[in-house]
Amino acid sequence: MKRTTQQDYHARILRVLVHIQNSLDDALSLEELASISCFSPYHFHRVFKGMVGESVMQHVRRLRLERAALRLVHTDQAITHVAFDAGYEALEAFSRAFRTAFGASPSEYRIERRQAILPLCASGIHFSPDTLIKDFKPQSKGAESMDVRIEKLPPKRVAFVRNIGPYQEAGKAWEKLMAWAGPRGLFNPNASCLGLCHDDPDVTPADKIRYDACLAVGDDFEGEGEIGVQEISGGNYAIARHNGPYENLADTYAALCGQWLPSSGHEPRDAPPFEVYLNNPQDTPPADLKTDVHVAIS
Repeated sequence: MKRTTQQDYHARILRVLVHIQNSLDDALSLEELASISCFSPYHFHRVFKGMVGESVMQHVRRLRLERAALRLVHTDQAITHVAFDAGYEALEAFSRAFRTAFGASPSEYRIERRQAILPLCASGIHFSPDTLIKDFKPQSKGAESMDVRIEKLPPKRVAFVRNIGPYQEAGKAWEKLMAWAGPRGLFNPNASCLGLCHDDPDVTPADKIRYDACLAVGDDFEGEGEIGVQEISGGNYAIARHNGPYENLADTYAALCGQWLPSSGHEPRDAPPFEVYLNNPQDTPPADLKTDVHVAIS
């Protein structure tokens, strides 16, 4: 099928977005990204901003700051280390950028967000701000009630449609993916359907949240237009079964990441979690839906 110019542009920018999200620790040059998109550097940054809504560097800085915010809350890394990983050589510059993005200094944000997630702990124990920073020990009570298995998974190649916006609007991406995959015989009862969840809605603005509706494909698959291709990283994953409506998935994530993981002896890896949908919401009552939540661990 011959691509239209719009489909071609979309596919080329999508390749760049996937490369950026997988390479946040690298020095990303305009020339490199332009080469991936097959645009000249002169035109690339204008095409990118027009299609994505922010400049290349704004996009990279935002993703790095949002990752830094998650690390402040969910790890005990020193703030200077988090700042360096976000691409800042000076703590003062990182603190200014962080305050602009989140309305608080890194240390204030760490304290406030950890206080906010404490009610998720089944023990009900609360900590003072000083304890949160110096002696914070996640509670494990309640973690034993979770049915979590650990599996080492191979990399998985997927076709995907990206939705930018609240997770509740992800159905639009699935409609596009199914409309494309159905006539090609790729969407069938044996198809592996996954959702790749890149962003924390408590960190990323709702209109910037990235969700990929994914369908497993073979190694010879090539993307076209809005249908991109990427590889979900292999390795060890903690997997928890969620039973019930998709709108309650946040509860399973909170229990898996906030209760089971701290008591498990494992650390989360820098890879987005993903969901495997085990039945079809079109012919399954919400209460009977089954979803396996995968969190990458070391």
